[in-house]
Amino acid sequence: MANNENTWLEQLSMKAESSSLVNSSLYEKYDVKRGLRDLSGKGVLAGLTQIGEVQAHTLGADESTPGPGRLIYRGIDITEIVQGFLTEGRMGFEETCYLLLFGELPNRTELERFERLLVSNRSMPTDFVHDSILKLCSRDVMNGLAQSVLALYVFDNRADDTDISNVLQQCLRLIATFPLLAAYNYQAHAYHYAKKSLVIHSAQPDLGTAANFLHMLRDNSQYTPLEAQLLDLALVLHAEHGGGNNSSFTTHLVSSSGTDTYSTIAAALGSLKGPRHGGANIKVVQMFEELKREVKDWDDNVQIEDYLVKLLNKEAFDRSGLIYGIGHAVYSVSDPRTLILRDQVQKLARQKGLGDEYRLYEKVERLAPEVIGTQRKMYKGVSANVDFYSGFLYRLLEIPPQLFTPLFAIARIVGWSAHRIEELANGGKIIRPAYKSVAARRHYVALGEREN
Repeated sequence: MANNENTWLEQLSMKAESSSLVNSSLYEKYDVKRGLRDLSGKGVLAGLTQIGEVQAHTLGADESTPGPGRLIYRGIDITEIVQGFLTEGRMGFEETCYLLLFGELPNRTELERFERLLVSNRSMPTDFVHDSILKLCSRDVMNGLAQSVLALYVFDNRADDTDISNVLQQCLRLIATFPLLAAYNYQAHAYHYAKKSLVIHSAQPDLGTAANFLHMLRDNSQYTPLEAQLLDLALVLHAEHGGGNNSSFTTHLVSSSGTDTYSTIAAALGSLKGPRHGGANIKVVQMFEELKREVKDWDDNVQIEDYLVKLLNKEAFDRSGLIYGIGHAVYSVSDPRTLILRDQVQKLARQKGLGDEYRLYEKVERLAPEVIGTQRKMYKGVSANVDFYSGFLYRLLEIPPQLFTPLFAIARIVGWSAHRIEELANGGKIIRPAYKSVAARRHYVALGEREN
């Protein structure tokens, strides 16, 4: 009986899939931009924002040409922001939070006051960790994070109030508590599913976001200044990427319905979890683990190229046909986040004695676009995206793979918060794009007249 049921469910699954397929030629026939992007990779303009800007083209007198990518936060180039705080030997994440939320760089007094405000919002409801995280441990840390966010709704007496002042307070609490929620959900996961010791460290008021995360994650709470600095840098680079990235667009989309902050952020987390968005850095690390096994001589470019061709031909790794970490929906010549992160990761790789592996990453970064160019028809150039080196950085920091995407969320909650406030401030219309039905018209057939 069970086998018959399974066979029938498999048949239903095939029916569901076949009835859902749309002839790809119809997208061109009806001039539909699949994924809201044209063949050149240019996105369909769907909104206006003052928060973040992603540039991949240089504008000339008559036309635009592909150029080095630029990422701009509130009008300031990310390279300037990073150079600013690194030159002064400071962490930059909290300053970046202030800039994205309020549109201006804070002065010293404002920054110190804002840092104290985040510290004051780190407290969790009584017994929340035990009842909502340890008791309801999720098999996936990202799902656990979303579950925790929705649970926090219960403790908020003004959870459904969408007044900007209330939403800002909710967002500040989420920004402050995301590192705790991620760390504690991972500890619960490791305890329940990997049978590791359960270690819960309280956040320290004298530590910033990056240092606190390392303190809460590691059993001995020990980390080096360089480790904290590089994690802080990664958070800065992941904090925002324009309103069109999948999870930020999700934030705008869901916010436009008038729903609460917790539901909105949970939806954004669901988007970020996907391997085509925030989950890609895990895939990069896993892909490199296989590459290191398959390529016997890391200095032999031909061996590396052969493996990359196998990836594209769906003969290696997960048979997806993708070289993870290479290519981006917008950037073609370069991803500015990659350029910044690559130079800094090199320092830590040398310190950890992994210089050879770092050079392997550099080789793949250089060779992959060339291989793709020979194997695929390309409408725009490809280059390494931020996931290419961020996963390697997290491995250097001895961060478990289950936390790679939650770390992305710890950073991007800032951008989501800014975009939610922006949508509410300029709202009034629900976002509802049009979909054209291409189903053939049919008539209803009475039940007794249908074929068995």
